[in-house]
Formats: sequence, structure tokens, C-alpha cells
Amino acid sequence: MDFEHVSGKDMGKITLYALSTCIWCKKTRELLSSLGVTFDYIYVDLLKGEERSRAVEEVRRFNSSVSFPTLVIGEESIVGFREKEIKEALDG
Repeated sequence: MDFEHVSGKDMGKITLYALSTCIWCKKTRELLSSLGVTFDYIYVDLLKGEERSRAVEEVRRFNSSVSFPTLVIGEESIVGFREKEIKEALDG
């Protein structure tokens, strides 16, 4: 899978699984960018075939309902746009 990479301050592995049409996914991506952290993201709805299936299975590991956005910070997952939780997770 080809993730888009956003450079910034290294706060460990941060991965955002999103949908290209989801406003909450966009808000989560914008929040991460505004916080200036390095992260990778992928739009699962733009993937095809086996690649999409692999992405959905990866999301399911962190979020059994496979809803979006699913943000993974280290091994912790945050589902939905939860600004306070995201900021707390990044503060350590």
C-alpha cells in the first residue's frame, strides 16, 4: 500500500486510515498537519482489489467496526475525530 507521507516533528509512528470523501477524516488530517507531526495516511476508498482488502483488514486490527477516520499512534487507536484525545496521545 502506498501511504502519503507528511513530514514534521517525529512523534513515533502515526498512521491515519481515511476516506477521501469524509469531512471528519479531513479534519483529523488537518489537525495532525497543524500540530506539525510526521504522519502517513491512506484513503482506503481509493484503493482497489487486494490492496483495499489488505487495508480494511489492517484497520479491523485497530477498529473492529472498520469506521473512519481510524488514527493509529504507536499501538493506540483513536476512532473518529477526537481532537482532545489526539492531542493528549501526542503529548505522551
